[in-house]
Amino acid sequence: MFSNRRAIGVAIIAALGGLLFGYDTGVISGALLFITKSFELTPAEESTITAMLLAGAAVGALAGGRIADAIGRRATILLGAVGFVAGSVWCALAADAFHLGAGRTLLGLCIGAVSIVVPMYLSEMAPPAIRGRLVSLNSLMIVIGQLVAFLTNSALASSGSWRWMLGLGAVPGLVLLIGMAMLPDTPAQLARRGQTDKALRVLRAMRGPNATMDDIEVAEQSVADGGRRREWAQLKTPWIRRSVIIAMIIGVVQQITGVNAIVYFAPTMMNRVGLSAENSVYTSILIGTVSVIMCAIGMMIVDHVGRRRILLVGLAGCSLSLVGVAVVYRIAADSTAAALAALGLMTLFIAFQQAAVSVVTWLLISELVPEQVRGIGMGMAGLALWVANWVVAQTFLPLVDTIGGPWSFVCFAVLSAAAFVFTFTQVPETTGRTLAQVQEDMRKG
Repeated sequence: MFSNRRAIGVAIIAALGGLLFGYDTGVISGALLFITKSFELTPAEESTITAMLLAGAAVGALAGGRIADAIGRRATILLGAVGFVAGSVWCALAADAFHLGAGRTLLGLCIGAVSIVVPMYLSEMAPPAIRGRLVSLNSLMIVIGQLVAFLTNSALASSGSWRWMLGLGAVPGLVLLIGMAMLPDTPAQLARRGQTDKALRVLRAMRGPNATMDDIEVAEQSVADGGRRREWAQLKTPWIRRSVIIAMIIGVVQQITGVNAIVYFAPTMMNRVGLSAENSVYTSILIGTVSVIMCAIGMMIVDHVGRRRILLVGLAGCSLSLVGVAVVYRIAADSTAAALAALGLMTLFIAFQQAAVSVVTWLLISELVPEQVRGIGMGMAGLALWVANWVVAQTFLPLVDTIGGPWSFVCFAVLSAAAFVFTFTQVPETTGRTLAQVQEDMRKG
């Protein structure tokens, strides 16, 4: 019990990176309504301001794993925390759209790197029996961060103070910086540096006094087989390449459901069907509250029900909910009741997404990427996820202007159905398996 309590405490601090991830991606949904008025943005410019963070995140994700291999998981998260503080202040003081986009890009670089490294840190620290819950804590903190952003937006909506909305992201950045300064690096990372005694001390603090270095044998073997310099060469091995490709597609799957189109633009979409800017911001609170509740439920059951089964149920629910949104949104412009029904169906979609798809995504990625290519493989999966996220954010509002809201939601419904087929045919079950066992399963095909 002691080791589990210690592991949970460490996970809560590290997962503050997820809270920052959620805050900085969610806060733009409400702030954008007022930024548009201040800088007189076009729909394409609105999408660009949103997507600059995601472009930065794609680069940060690709580099994050390699940086974490070079300087350690802990140091990379600390570096990201400094960037979160600097980026939030930069956005708050931006004099024009260019500087706002530059500040958002810096935040994106930090989000991308931390989104990769926090699951790595947690999966390497967590006892196997509770690995699913602890790694999923990062997903819970993401939606808590989004809810905090929505509440902040709502509190400041009457004044339109978008600078405070963006600038307050510096506060959790400082908390993460202080918290991570008190934590050690992971046993696997310490072992790679040859600090075996310290690695064993940390391992036993996390997993109990009977833990041995055999628990991180796979990580050490990856170094013996060639280390970071041979990671690209290791991708030529069929089962390793297949594992990384599946992890990359899982990252894309999370985004092609359209979840972030709703997280980023739900207030904008509701504003377009007649709700005032202030009331449209308030709708995000409902979405954010449901996200937190459902993510917490998913986190509690993920170690019992199974990753693959939860993902299939979530994708099926997302597809059906999006069809409903498309039908109702078509008549929402002429009916307040229909507009509220569209919001209700968006919320149902979010429930399926956060309880299943979002909870499982980072967990499966962290479990499927082999130790032999841990840094570059996690980076490639994160890059795929953030590029897909960027494409959705950059194209959603122009797509709505071109083919209309209903058909845009139909497109996401079809993509969710395609993701269901991929998951059913290609994604393995990892629940109850050690990371070494998962790798052996993938090696055997």
